[in-house]
Amino acid sequence: MSSQVMNSQATSSKAKLTLGPVLYNWPAEQRRDFYFQIAEEAPVDVVYIGEVTCSKRAPFLTPFIPEICERLERAGKEVVISTLSLVMSKRERKELHEIVQDSPWTLEANDLSAIGLLEGREHIVGPFVNVYNEDTLDYFYRNGAQRIVLPCELSGKAIERLLLSNNSKEIEIQAFGRVPLALSARCYHARSHGLSKDGCLYVCEQDPDGMNVETLDGEPFLAVNGTQTMSYTVNNLLDEVNYLNKLGVTHFRLWPQQVDMVRVAETYRARLDGKVTNEEGQDVLSNLVDFAPFANGFYHDVEGNKLVE
Repeated sequence: MSSQVMNSQATSSKAKLTLGPVLYNWPAEQRRDFYFQIAEEAPVDVVYIGEVTCSKRAPFLTPFIPEICERLERAGKEVVISTLSLVMSKRERKELHEIVQDSPWTLEANDLSAIGLLEGREHIVGPFVNVYNEDTLDYFYRNGAQRIVLPCELSGKAIERLLLSNNSKEIEIQAFGRVPLALSARCYHARSHGLSKDGCLYVCEQDPDGMNVETLDGEPFLAVNGTQTMSYTVNNLLDEVNYLNKLGVTHFRLWPQQVDMVRVAETYRARLDGKVTNEEGQDVLSNLVDFAPFANGFYHDVEGNKLVE
């Protein structure tokens, strides 16, 4: 580890846990109740809310957002509204403009059109915007970003290099959950059911953790969530979070899955606070996640679906 990084990064502040936006098509009432539980029980500091995967899903959750935000803020959570990750239609552009103009909450910009609209205004750059080098990082900070969520595929060495250049500004890492890998204008989830994107009947709701995709040999290797391609494996950086915090990473994101996310958050909080060992924490997570194996390959600069122990 570079001593320059250790000496230059502020490590006195407590690492913060964040809960990313729900990527899947969960029923709106279930999502509302999920956030209510997070507000009352989960030791997370920041909660991201909003539809980032498919704009067709957004109208179902929108009526509940003010109530959800009020409950979260009353519980002491910071609320961030996440924008769509792929803006294509005139309707989507109009809705994005309205969110930027009207939202009283901080916004997470998940594509360049949102970043353009937010220029000079405090915001967060989401993980769907590729930030791979120091110049890009610096540009977004100068543009108004208060925090940048790094892509999942960066190695530990690449993260360290970026931290050397960011002057102790806020950096967020994806630490748990299936990670989004790619976006498409088409919906393979609908296509797999013989449906078109416009007439999808919201079949993605049948797969609350994403639909597994198998090789010709029957081995699962990816997951599909509407227009989104995700990892089959579940990203798990429990063993790496304390080291990353010492390097200067300030926020650690947990992506919601259909598991006990309160217990997941408690486990990561305990690990960051030094109250459990990695082995103890991994035992808890292993008992919670049974739909796919863990992986941390990207961080260790090997294949992303590998687990380096």
